[in-house]
Amino acid sequence: MNQETIDYKEIINKIRPELDKVIDFLERELAKIRTGRASPSLVEDVIVDCFGQNFPLKQLAAISIPEPKKILIQPWDKSYIAGIISALEKTGIGANPILDKDVIRIELPPLNEEYRKELLRLLSQRQEDARKTIRRWREEAWDEIQEGERAGKIREDDKFRGKDELQKLVDEYNEKIENLGEKKKQEILI
Repeated sequence: MNQETIDYKEIINKIRPELDKVIDFLERELAKIRTGRASPSLVEDVIVDCFGQNFPLKQLAAISIPEPKKILIQPWDKSYIAGIISALEKTGIGANPILDKDVIRIELPPLNEEYRKELLRLLSQRQEDARKTIRRWREEAWDEIQEGERAGKIREDDKFRGKDELQKLVDEYNEKIENLGEKKKQEILI
C-alpha cells in the first residue's frame, strides 16, 4: 500500500505569504497613527464623499509635507474642497483643516500627554490584532499537520519537527510586529 505523503514544510510555506500580508497590513495601519511629524499617510486614505461617491483623498488631491508639522492638500478640482474638509474634520488626527485659497492646510499641534497615551493604546491594539491573526494562521497550519499525521500522510517525528518549525516562523513574525511597534512607539514619544 503506497500512501501519498505530505511534507510539513509545504504546509508551513503555504502560510508564509499570509503572514507577510499581516505585516504589510500592520505597517499601513501604523503609518496612519499620528506622531510628532506630518506624513501623507495620516490623510491619504481618508474617505471623501464627493458627488454621492466615496473616494480616498489621494485620488482627489495632491498631498505634500512642506514642513515637519504641516500637511498641504491641493484638490485637483475646486468642487472637491467642501467634501475634503468635511472628511478631514471627522478623522480625529487632532488638527483642523484650514482653507487657504484653493489649498487646504493642516498644522499639527504638539502631542499632549493624554493624546500620546491614546496613541500608544491604539498602537498596542493594532499589534495585538496582528498577533491574533498570526496565531490563527499557526493554528490552521498545526491542525493541517495533525490531520496529515492522523491520516498517515505525515510521520509522527515529522509532525513534531513541523511544530517546532511552525513556532520558529511564528516567533519570527511576532518579532517583526514587536519591532514595528517599538519603532512607532519611539515616534509617538518624541
